[in-house]
Amino acid sequence: MTFKKKFFSVFFLLFALLNNFAEANQSDLKPFDAGSYQKILENNANKPFLFIIWSITCSSCLKEMPLIGAIHQKNPQLKIIMLSTDDISEVDQIQTILKNNSLSDVESWSYASENTQKLQFEIDPKWYGELPRTYFFDKKHQRDGMSGVLSELDYNAKLAQILK
Repeated sequence: MTFKKKFFSVFFLLFALLNNFAEANQSDLKPFDAGSYQKILENNANKPFLFIIWSITCSSCLKEMPLIGAIHQKNPQLKIIMLSTDDISEVDQIQTILKNNSLSDVESWSYASENTQKLQFEIDPKWYGELPRTYFFDKKHQRDGMSGVLSELDYNAKLAQILK
């Protein structure tokens, strides 16, 4: 086999591996449907965490993303779970936004049901769908939900409460 053929063989092999890696990362977005919220609670029993609900079409959500990314970088031990209210078919755009804000390694979900009101009600019957929506869970799963863009001071104050 000539050098040229070997080079192209290795090149195509690397390309295929990178393509498979990219597809595997995209599949990390979990489908959020009936029962998913309960699974999240069960999987994080006795642990404090943030549950942040956002959308790719929400300008306020996108404005807050860099701060959430910075909080994640400063507190890598803090569990952050992101839920996009967009259809899971928007996986590419969701993943791009998360990656651009240093959040590609956090647990991420996206709505996978057309009955979004049922999903919303399952999360919080008192929540009317306003975005962004952030829930602060302490280790006993006492939660505090806040709507709208939060400041760094807001986050720091709430994190001090749930991490004590």
